[in-house]
Amino acid sequence: MSRIGKKPIQLPKGVDVKVGERIEVKGPKGTLTVPVPKGVAVRNDKGVVEVVREGDQYAALHGLTRALLSNAVTGVSTGFTRELEIVGIGYRVEVKGRVAVFALGYSHPVEFLLPEGIDMKVEKLTQIMLSGHDRELLGQTAANMRALRPPDPYKNKGVRYKGELLRKKVGKAGAGGKGK
Repeated sequence: MSRIGKKPIQLPKGVDVKVGERIEVKGPKGTLTVPVPKGVAVRNDKGVVEVVREGDQYAALHGLTRALLSNAVTGVSTGFTRELEIVGIGYRVEVKGRVAVFALGYSHPVEFLLPEGIDMKVEKLTQIMLSGHDRELLGQTAANMRALRPPDPYKNKGVRYKGELLRKKVGKAGAGGKGK
C-alpha cells in the first residue's frame, strides 16, 4: 500500500478544490491544476480530499498524485520559498523589475528573466530569496540560477543553495617532483 497516497489532505480555509479530468486548486496565492492519471480517483468531502486507486498496479501513481495535490494545496495557501547564496569576491546580484542581473566573474553581466509567479528578494547583494506558489517552477528557477555559476569544487565560489554542503577538493600538488 502507498502510505503517502492513503493520507487525507485537509483543506485550509480559503482553498477550493474542483475535481474533474484535472484537479483545479484555487486559493489566495493563485490557481494550480494537477493531472489525474488513469486508475486514480480523487474525492472531495467537506474540506478533506482523499486519493484512491483502482488496483495495486497504480500504487506509484497513487502516491504521486497525492503528493502533487498536497503541494498544490500548500502552494496556493501559504506558498514556497527557496534561498540561494552567492559566494565569491565581486559576485553579486541586483533585481531590476522582472530581471535579475548577476555579476559572477564573467566579462559581462548575466541577465536572468524571472518567470511569472516567481518573486525574488535580494538581501546584502549575495543572498537571494525566491518565493512562489508553484513548487515545481520555483525549484526549476532556483536550479537554473545555480547553473549560471555552479559552486567550484576547488575554491567553493559560485551560486549555491543555502545550507548546501560542498566538498572542497585539494588542489594540485607542487611542481617539484619527477619528470620534466
